[in-house]
Amino acid sequence: MKHYPKILILDDEEALRAIIAQRLKRKGYEIVEAGTAEEGLSLLKETLIDTVLLDIKLPDGDGLILLPKIKQLQPDLQVVMLTGNGTIESAIEAMKHGAYDYLTKPCNLSELEITLQKALEKRMLLLENTGLRQVVNRQTPELKIIADSAPMGALLEMTRKVAQTDTSVLIQGESGVGKELIAQAIHLCSSRVNHPCVPVNAGAIPESLIESELFGHEKGAFTGAGTQKIGLVEMADNGTLFLDEIGEMPLSIQVKLLRFLESGEFRRVGDTRLRRVDVRIVAATNRNLQQEISQGRFREDLFYRLNGLTLIVPPLRERRDDILPLVNHFLKNQSKKKLLHHDYVLLQETQELLLNYDFPGNVRELFHLIERGQILSTGGRIAPQDIWGKLEQALKASPSLDSDEGFFDLFRDNRYPSLEDVEKHYILATLKKVKGNKTQAANLLGISVRNLYRKIQGYENNDLL
Repeated sequence: MKHYPKILILDDEEALRAIIAQRLKRKGYEIVEAGTAEEGLSLLKETLIDTVLLDIKLPDGDGLILLPKIKQLQPDLQVVMLTGNGTIESAIEAMKHGAYDYLTKPCNLSELEITLQKALEKRMLLLENTGLRQVVNRQTPELKIIADSAPMGALLEMTRKVAQTDTSVLIQGESGVGKELIAQAIHLCSSRVNHPCVPVNAGAIPESLIESELFGHEKGAFTGAGTQKIGLVEMADNGTLFLDEIGEMPLSIQVKLLRFLESGEFRRVGDTRLRRVDVRIVAATNRNLQQEISQGRFREDLFYRLNGLTLIVPPLRERRDDILPLVNHFLKNQSKKKLLHHDYVLLQETQELLLNYDFPGNVRELFHLIERGQILSTGGRIAPQDIWGKLEQALKASPSLDSDEGFFDLFRDNRYPSLEDVEKHYILATLKKVKGNKTQAANLLGISVRNLYRKIQGYENNDLL
């Protein structure tokens, strides 16, 4: 979809504004007008503008004073000064402070069109450079996706392929697995990378405000709407709209979102004008949307509109090869931020316990545990008790031990058992849970059947074999 540049004509001469507006509208420009500095600044606070035609003399202000305020609000937009013959020196001075060019009144409309075109080309170049800088800045440790495991490697390969299309994407996965990182990766690998990626957390916005947040509103549209507001959908024009926690969106808004997804058109609250944008939709949820549909909490037609392509982010317990690389990434990242007082290392028993823990909170929980371990460790050596406090809290979260109260006898007198004791009890409890099925137990434990037999052979009670 073609993007029509938006021009603000900021001049107190209404007749001149009308002539310029009429000519530029015929050329496909979108025009907004203001007659005072106050009106112009108000518009710039709420509306994205490509270029401003700025009169150097306004009833309530000087264009030279107004110029830096405009550039502060929207740094990449270009300003063309409009000046009478007596103030050309002032216009030249304005160019030294960031104006793109100046034109004298009465304007030669052909010259005006050429100047505007060049100003818009400069703006586009600035935006492209800004976009590239954003890409470089986003390649930070915080956004690096760890994919040492086979499931994550396959997911990233699929993500790269999906990014090359413009189809809507639904990202599914448990809380804390990194769905937002996958959404960002889709945007960064797409042709829309030089345009905004705008996140919307559908679960964090009150139902009474979500329509206004998404689509914007006009001044006076409702009580408290003192100014015009541009919505998140409009901000994402030509870029990506990331609808996080889409399963939390109220049914009343789902209808309006569906209409927008089908046509690309929307209306600001309190406005009759139909607006159109071009955005790529990426949605994410930790809910089972098919189940939500069956219970009447999510629209089936919206589901199929969002579900052009599906990416499923596996939980951390299904990609254990990523656990230690994620820990190293976390520590390295904090080191670069100079937040560490030591070179932190995980003791071997800490690593073993992390590798056998099921992480109900996924990567988010892992980072939280490592951060706790850093705070409580001695000399930078992170022991199991530094991460969990009482070790049984972690092991009790394992499905293999959730009903085995005898395990906690290992913690008598507030002393911690050896790693061998913990492992033995973990294996025996798992075997008990699956009624001695070695293959099933090995799968639950994340080890080979051969390795399981080898471990059992070392126990006194060999009748398990």
